[in-house]
Amino acid sequence: MRRTVAALLRKELLIELRSWQSVPGMSLFALTTFVVFHFALNRSSVDGDLAAGILWVTLLFAAILGVNRLFVADAEEGGFDGFLLAPVDRGALLLAKALALLLYLVLLELVAVPAFALLLLGPTLAGTLPSLVGVLALGDLGVAVIGTLVAALAVRTRARDLLGPLLALPLFVPIVIAGARASSPLLAPRGGDPAARWLATLGLYDLLFGLIAYALFDFLLED
Repeated sequence: MRRTVAALLRKELLIELRSWQSVPGMSLFALTTFVVFHFALNRSSVDGDLAAGILWVTLLFAAILGVNRLFVADAEEGGFDGFLLAPVDRGALLLAKALALLLYLVLLELVAVPAFALLLLGPTLAGTLPSLVGVLALGDLGVAVIGTLVAALAVRTRARDLLGPLLALPLFVPIVIAGARASSPLLAPRGGDPAARWLATLGLYDLLFGLIAYALFDFLLED
């Protein structure tokens, strides 16, 4: 299974490198949103709960752009049919797609977090950046798993560009709530530690939907 996942992930990354459809769009959306917030709030800087909310909501909506494109090439070019004919574990496609989306989210945050700190954030991230990276990583895992499951469900429908976000947004809400609550102390003027209960909530949510996605993915491919 490891070789299958590696081959599928390599294919996903090559497609992205050739087309540049997901990561640049996600990054541009995040940057534009931060600029809009910068002028719309009419404040020189934000911190605490407001800063955490802006960061997580922006990352969430940017991630949906990547989710919508995740299975489009497979649906339009016969990738699903080819994979179903191959004698490999179906879960390999789920894992490869989730890893690809996770990498897209990491690349997005490499652009978005410094831009957020420059345009909006009042406190410095120097002392709290490692903790913030940990919180973002837990959130990214959940978004990658749920996004892959939703994308596989929506891609075969005619209204996939509409159905995908409508299905994904309610499932992303707990991630945004827990991520924002855990990040809020890190973005406060004096800094602080993320609340353990919100980190545990993110971890349990990731695990729950990881199991659900693995259990349902075979049925989604067959249908």
